[in-house]
Amino acid sequence: MKAAVLFKDGFEELEALSVVDVLRRAQLTCLMVGMDAMSVKSSHGIEVKMDQLFDESVYDVDIVVLPGGLPGATSLRDDQRVIDILKSFNEQGKWIGAICAGPISLEKANVISNKKFTCYPGFEKEIPSGIYQDVLVCCDQNMITGRGPAAALEFAYTILEKLGQPSKDIREGMQYHYLVK
Repeated sequence: MKAAVLFKDGFEELEALSVVDVLRRAQLTCLMVGMDAMSVKSSHGIEVKMDQLFDESVYDVDIVVLPGGLPGATSLRDDQRVIDILKSFNEQGKWIGAICAGPISLEKANVISNKKFTCYPGFEKEIPSGIYQDVLVCCDQNMITGRGPAAALEFAYTILEKLGQPSKDIREGMQYHYLVK
């Protein structure tokens, strides 16, 4: 299984890098894909080196993940390449993950209509076609959504499980079982 996390300047570190960390611990390929540059700066000024720039090869992964953070999430939403890949993945029934403000791209791509989702409080107003759930992580059909930074690890573990990999050993290795019993 292969994943791609899409990055624009202004991404939220915990939400993006927790997914990369958890999937790589499970020995899955998780690409950090820069939409515009090989070096991307987070919303808190942390610079991160990407594995590759966005190109057609990203369509070959099993899940595409959109982190939140501002202005990263709005920049992803306003990038037609992101909208196009979301539409393609949805048509194929491939996994789509989005956390925090990330689900606003799902609305623009018209892929969340009548699906349950969660997001950072307040952003649900920008996603009128979906069915908002006040939960940490929400799965509906091919969509996995997370609420915000505090949900980042649970979001990543859920992605791992949906990709057919058990998360129990990874959770225990990261000492997560002490936080959530």
